[in-house]
Amino acid sequence: MFDLTNKVAIVTGASRGIGKSIATALSHSGTHVVCVSRNINDIKSVAGSLPNASAFACDVSSADGFDKLVNSTVSEHGKIDILVNNAGITRDGLIMRMKTEDWNTVLTINLTGAFNGIKAVARPMIKQKSGRIINISSVVGLTGNAGQANYAASKAGLIGLTKATAKEFASRGITVNCIAPGYISTDMTNKLSDAVKKELIKQIPLGRIGNPDDIAHMVLYLSSEEAGYITGQTMTVDGGMVMT
Repeated sequence: MFDLTNKVAIVTGASRGIGKSIATALSHSGTHVVCVSRNINDIKSVAGSLPNASAFACDVSSADGFDKLVNSTVSEHGKIDILVNNAGITRDGLIMRMKTEDWNTVLTINLTGAFNGIKAVARPMIKQKSGRIINISSVVGLTGNAGQANYAASKAGLIGLTKATAKEFASRGITVNCIAPGYISTDMTNKLSDAVKKELIKQIPLGRIGNPDDIAHMVLYLSSEEAGYITGQTMTVDGGMVMT
């Protein structure tokens, strides 16, 4: 089950955290992973540590940059089976104090970046009549969060983008799904105090903060043939924190 041998994937934001775990899981499952980040040195280090991977520097907010990434991947490997739109940033602040620049930057990277990726892979995936597109959202896109109006809006937008493109591509054999992680142990959450972590855990029925591999495992499933009848869905991976 979940045989991804000889698949080709692009994973954005793969230099650390959730993106790095996704790239690692796919690579160890037999997929050639094109690891993407803005910093070529960081991403070369990740790709070099994996059994089946390459590195590509790309700013996902640039449509031309994403086109070059996709064209390079198709030229080198002949196809693209999987796109994981994971790249994302935060610029937190209460909305009355939020700078327009911080609003625009978060929306451009988190939402427009995914749009650029989907648009870039559409032609080769339609041509091959198959593909898996997976967008990494957040439970914040479902619930909102004070001080994160820009981030929440971008992640909610990803859910709408997922549904719209899933309907557009369904007849072409391409599925589009979304993963909404809850609290995941990353560089950001590791900086939180023990007291804050305890308060977070109280909100999670399973009683623990998740780890990046929890998200990577869902990516493996949604990338597989076994998930071929699932599209337009948002999978919450949050220890039960958000139940709908």
